[in-house]
Amino acid sequence: MTFFPHPDRYQQMEYRRSGRSGLKLPAISLGLWHNFGDSTRVDNSRELLRHAFDRGITHFDLANNYGPPPGSAEENFGRILREDFRAFRDELIISTKAGYTMWDGPYGDWGSRKYLVSSLDQSLKRMGLEYVDIFYHHRPDPETPLEETMLALDHLVRQGKALYAAISNYPAELAAQAIAILRDLGTPCLIHQPRYSLFERTPEKGLLQTLGDNGVGCIAFSPLAGGVLTDRYLQGIPEDSRAASGSKFLREEQLTDEKMSKVRKLHALAQQRDQKLAQMALAWVLRDDRVTSVLIGASKTAQIDDAVNMLAQRSFSEEELTAIEAAVK
Repeated sequence: MTFFPHPDRYQQMEYRRSGRSGLKLPAISLGLWHNFGDSTRVDNSRELLRHAFDRGITHFDLANNYGPPPGSAEENFGRILREDFRAFRDELIISTKAGYTMWDGPYGDWGSRKYLVSSLDQSLKRMGLEYVDIFYHHRPDPETPLEETMLALDHLVRQGKALYAAISNYPAELAAQAIAILRDLGTPCLIHQPRYSLFERTPEKGLLQTLGDNGVGCIAFSPLAGGVLTDRYLQGIPEDSRAASGSKFLREEQLTDEKMSKVRKLHALAQQRDQKLAQMALAWVLRDDRVTSVLIGASKTAQIDDAVNMLAQRSFSEEELTAIEAAVK
């Protein structure tokens, strides 16, 4: 069935410039970490992507190892891209990453030039693309010289296989070094992707300052703390939830009485704002102008709607910010 996107999609979204670059990203971006691998019905994945685009989400974020199994998210996305979005490629920002284990042997992980170049070639083949818009090094490599990793990103941009270079999961000091190397090479770092939420404040300890000072954007992943900052667990742990599934990304023992007490306080504050907790949590991350976008995951279109509808009320009073800080202490 031919896809005709909503004609008013760009009026529904806020677009924010990534640092001092010329590129604007939607305030809400869709991550394909879950719900796009082979374990998910492709019709559901298609519905999520179509609905996201209808709501003005133009940025789809992938990585070589997203699935499961690894690579399948890119393959399924590539199929939907060909069948539904071919006419809209120039309206999309497609990103992918390499840095975690992808194939056997010494060349399928970390940050060597060999791995990064091979990985992006494989990603482009899986997605049926000539280039991606953003290519990230997914995590620092403690053994490969940083110069080699950044030279590989520069090389791939100069080859035309990526339009922009980016980094993810880099601590502040190492991010500053990577940004400086890329700047000297003539391929500025576009954006950094750290974990950032009300419960994960590490970027506030120097990273956001570094990014702001260097004109580099920031896109926050896990802004809902793996689902904790939603109303999902307010009444316990549902049988069909991530925490109950044995997921290594959210375990039952992480939902301590202390943590859930904070969640309930935040939920009450969100209700006072006539918002869902998830909406307030997303708005809180976007309160800082140095944050370009937040990455959401979705298994239902309603979750996309909630995130986009948050934009109608994403500002905070000083009293609200003070109350939120008190709730999470």
